[in-house]
Amino acid sequence: MSGPQTTFALNSDTSIPAIGFGTYLISNDDAETAISSAIAAGYRHIDTASGYGNEETVGAGIRKGLQAEGLPRADLFVTAKLWPGNPAWGDAPKTGAQTLEECDASLSRLGLEYVDLYLIHAPYGGDMRLEQWRALLDLQASGKARSIGVSNFNESHLDEISAAGLPMPDANQIELHPWSQKPGLLAHMAAHNIAPIAYSSLVPLSTWRTEPGQDSAKTDDMKADGAAFKGMAQKYGVSEAQLLLRWGVQNGYAVLPKSLNPERLAQNLDLFSFTIDDADMAQMATMDRGDGVAWASGDPSK
Repeated sequence: MSGPQTTFALNSDTSIPAIGFGTYLISNDDAETAISSAIAAGYRHIDTASGYGNEETVGAGIRKGLQAEGLPRADLFVTAKLWPGNPAWGDAPKTGAQTLEECDASLSRLGLEYVDLYLIHAPYGGDMRLEQWRALLDLQASGKARSIGVSNFNESHLDEISAAGLPMPDANQIELHPWSQKPGLLAHMAAHNIAPIAYSSLVPLSTWRTEPGQDSAKTDDMKADGAAFKGMAQKYGVSEAQLLLRWGVQNGYAVLPKSLNPERLAQNLDLFSFTIDDADMAQMATMDRGDGVAWASGDPSK
């Protein structure tokens, strides 16, 4: 890697900052302060979703943070997501028209005229998946989304878009960390110039989502192996979280850490003061354990 890669290209005129601030599981009580604090700390990429139920307070934090730092809207990269519906939950898939309405509703809640990236949150649209994707292409054409993509899509879902002769997504946001590396999916995405965005980068940490109500799908084996990266992090003089996040950025993925702790907030942004050496990257490449914990890669709505 030649020099720190602080952004990754999404399309001809949009690049995504390598480090974003994730807002999943941030309560409405905390979101405004959390987002404005992240912007004050130097974050220039905020990731949210209608499904998180906090867009209004995230939007308030964006406005507060930009104003406090004297920054124009153009200096901040904001990702929002369509909740596509999920028939398995008795939640009908959104139509194309409803997809357009949902984006407008998200923009209204966020208090923004556009988002930098708009994603279909999951491949739950079934027969409506392509209609939803066509709606995202319309949103991009109208300027309401500077770039568009998907999340939690596997090869077959991407092939569906390709087979329809439609432009491919700019990005696919998926769970990526040393325990879930998805080499087949990443190769498929690379062949179509689809940028990977990593979420749940910190799953291998023993402290990942241990709060009450934040039930994770980690196996007992994973929980017992929570110290796997401790020695490696000590070697570089960084936290285990920094090591895992650096692994993502060094592999070419934007990452989305989240913390309400000011010290960790700053640490998670400090990923360019060290480089993981080739031997350790090679060792980490041997640690893959399959699909991960967050979402099944299959599609329950087929």
